[in-house]
Amino acid sequence: MRRLARVASLATLAVLALLGGCGKPQFSDAEKKTIASLALNTLPALKVDTTNQYADMPAAAALGSTLFFDVGMSRDGTVSCSTCHKIDRQFQDDLPQAVGVGHTNRRTMPLAGVARDPWFFWDGRRDSLWAQALTPLENPLEQAGNRAAFAHYIKNRFGERYERIFGPLPDLSTVPANASPLGTDAEKAAWNAMPASQADDVNRVFANIGKAIAAFERSIEPQQTRFDRFAIDLATGAESQGDAAFSPEETLGLKLFIGKANCVTCHNGPRFTDNAFHNTGVPPVKDLQPDRGRVDAVAQVQADPFNCLGKFRDGDASACRELRFMVKDGQQLVRAYKTPSLRGAATRAPYMHAGQFSSLDEVVAHYSKAAPSVEGVSEVHPLDLSDRERAALVAFLKTLSE
Repeated sequence: MRRLARVASLATLAVLALLGGCGKPQFSDAEKKTIASLALNTLPALKVDTTNQYADMPAAAALGSTLFFDVGMSRDGTVSCSTCHKIDRQFQDDLPQAVGVGHTNRRTMPLAGVARDPWFFWDGRRDSLWAQALTPLENPLEQAGNRAAFAHYIKNRFGERYERIFGPLPDLSTVPANASPLGTDAEKAAWNAMPASQADDVNRVFANIGKAIAAFERSIEPQQTRFDRFAIDLATGAESQGDAAFSPEETLGLKLFIGKANCVTCHNGPRFTDNAFHNTGVPPVKDLQPDRGRVDAVAQVQADPFNCLGKFRDGDASACRELRFMVKDGQQLVRAYKTPSLRGAATRAPYMHAGQFSSLDEVVAHYSKAAPSVEGVSEVHPLDLSDRERAALVAFLKTLSE
């Protein structure tokens, strides 16, 4: 028994030594540099979106906010953007898969800092915030509307506001009440019967709807957390006080995050994301439609008439480097999904692209074990973390939500 007690005592002393004892946590210069790079105060100013000349116009953002919360922007008048992006839930919905007019197969993503992304949705099937905003409007499982109906709705309800921002609305008097290239068979037939110039007019109004919503969404930014206060104190040499002080467990979790567990490889920068796509062996959800991630999204973003290379982009094509030079094929795209930001993650379970894991403990356990992917090749290798190390990682992740 004495020997066991001595071993336990030595282990405790080793942990305390690692964390700097009862005093200030000890980090190497390299660790301090990495920690500083994760702090929110290093987040650069939001870049101008040259594809959307209305992106920073207050009137456009105000109209976009109205449309974001308007259930009239759906087929049956029951669903808005805010149905899934709830303002009091980090602009997500706490569901494993989003539910609009129907039940989707993906988790709703939060919107804080979304304007900084180069790709949108879990698979990156849209390449701008305004093109992303259009997609749920016509998705039959989300808002389930159609382009012609949205154009008429804007003219009838928001015509004056629209024209003050975007200029005169086109003549829609002969445009069918319901028409879209993505709708029902009747809507597709009505769309195909329209003259090309008329279809362009409707598409222009539709694109401007997305640009207004994007202008509003650009205002949603991440908030400072306990981690940021700790990181600033560490960088300035100040002694952390109050909630900015990390416990030994949280400090160990941070060390693991940037070290042994290697989380920072993908969850880096002040938003804790590399904005890239990775296969991490996350299992599919039973009874959901097959979902292969990024590999199927490449064709979708290329075919989107509202992509950066399309005619509805403002500015010139110099903004389209991401689309021009994106990786178009390869095994690495199979079941690859976008790295989500970890800011606020502790308060928005469940996790992964279809809500596969109900808690952060399950997420960390998944990465520790690193099961192979059902398709493609997982980039994750077993971490073999101890129970204590897994708990420490979770403790650290919670500081990104407090």
